[in-house]
Amino acid sequence: MNNLAVVYYLFFTSVIAVAAAVNTSQTITHFVNGLSLSSADSRAIQGRLLGNVESLEVVFSGASIASSIVVQLACYTAQIVLGTSAVASAGNQTEVEGTWSEACWEAPTCTILPNSDQDVSLAVKIVNFFQTKFAVRSGGHSPNPGWSSIGQPGILIDLKQLNEITVSSDAAVVSLGPGNRWGSVYSALAPYEVTVIGGRINDVGVGGLILGGGLFHLSGEFGLAADNVQNFHVVLANGTIIDANSDQNTDLFWALKGGGPNFGIVTRYDLYTIPVYNLWFEVLYYTPDQVPDVLDAFAEWQTNGASVDNKSTVAMVISLDSVVVGLLYSQPTATQPAAFAPFYDLNPAEVALAGSNGTITELMELFGETGSTAAERHDYRSASSKVDAELYKEIYAFWVEQATSVYNQTGANQTFVLQPIPGSLIDAGNARGGNPLGLPYENMQWWTTLIDWVDAADDDLVRGVSIATTEKWQSLATARGSASDFIYMNDASRDQNPLGTYGSSNLAQLKAIAEKYDPSKVFQRLQNGGFLLSTA
Repeated sequence: MNNLAVVYYLFFTSVIAVAAAVNTSQTITHFVNGLSLSSADSRAIQGRLLGNVESLEVVFSGASIASSIVVQLACYTAQIVLGTSAVASAGNQTEVEGTWSEACWEAPTCTILPNSDQDVSLAVKIVNFFQTKFAVRSGGHSPNPGWSSIGQPGILIDLKQLNEITVSSDAAVVSLGPGNRWGSVYSALAPYEVTVIGGRINDVGVGGLILGGGLFHLSGEFGLAADNVQNFHVVLANGTIIDANSDQNTDLFWALKGGGPNFGIVTRYDLYTIPVYNLWFEVLYYTPDQVPDVLDAFAEWQTNGASVDNKSTVAMVISLDSVVVGLLYSQPTATQPAAFAPFYDLNPAEVALAGSNGTITELMELFGETGSTAAERHDYRSASSKVDAELYKEIYAFWVEQATSVYNQTGANQTFVLQPIPGSLIDAGNARGGNPLGLPYENMQWWTTLIDWVDAADDDLVRGVSIATTEKWQSLATARGSASDFIYMNDASRDQNPLGTYGSSNLAQLKAIAEKYDPSKVFQRLQNGGFLLSTA
């Protein structure tokens, strides 16, 4: 290259660099002006950002998501925009340990704690502008690493301050902030003698459960939690705040009823209450050697009890050393409901609680805990099948051998849980406009497991039991003609693909809706984890 060529090259590259810097400066000015801040705060943010133009240019060019420096700029901006009390630093261990599973304890660059939907809108605008990786936490009960937690560089948006509970004048609708836990919701509704279809565990957060569908003890009669939403109040990727219901943004309304964290951040859920407060329940204990008989009774109840009387449900948890069966009936009764006859033909080792009438509050005090220690590693996993007692028993025999071996090596506790899904659950959902889950109209069960262990070195060994068990569900159920591909999102483990089991038509529709409301794919590209449409 001759000297003249060098001069031309240096001239044009300098012109391009200056133009890029000017464009970046204009982008910064436009962003800061849109925050409606005081002159002093605007100057402070603009000065800090202009001092890091080169780092921001890389982000704005689309060549990279935010680096550590840029994420720190985003946190600095959030502190000024939202106030220092709404932004916690990386060293805040209380925020780090806000997730249930120790496997999810990660320290973000900062945590934003919004106090209103407007705060959430500003947080989303900041994340979007700086192209920052982020995670959203409602209750933090997911055991999947990165779903409601994020390390550095990244920002956690923790919704725990959005914990309002507002009951309508006729007690027909309750409005819930996503920062609530279900135990608080049930307690708040007790004076009105109504309840909602929500979580079966008191400490689970409102937001994640509903967006994943939400199975409750009374779902056979009233549908999933998501089916009982009247309205979603949502912050979209561009910071716009809208409502999604049966009259407004109806496509988004449908998508949010089980479509996961793919469309926006819901800052308020308006739920229909249900007129159930007083009900009947009983708790029976059986021994491990009775499991085959208990599984026979469960399948018989599914076929001849739940399919006939949708007020009846069974909550059954099998562990390595015990079998707990809860019999629930959604109205008071003076006698044992006939639907539960298969269980009475067995001889329980203990009647832990004789059949009696009580309240939803008392029921949740009894059933609303997992028994897990908070400071442990946890995991779930999901599978499903048609009703098939022989299949249940074969799978249990496989699982108990595997789980016992791993327990002897690691001390890991594991459970075997069959969750009844009668056809009446589908009817209830369809009556409220349907959802994207694509459930077939038939009697099913959703299997899950709760796994607790301590040592991270045992992760693969411990999780291997549930992975092998789900593979066994699929192979044996297929051979017996009892197979179902459906995976329930709220029980799914990190490597499963629940959205992929909703059916090709529903999945395509969900992707189109996500594209409509988030054309820049903020929730697909920047969200740290979750069951995302981009990976379904």
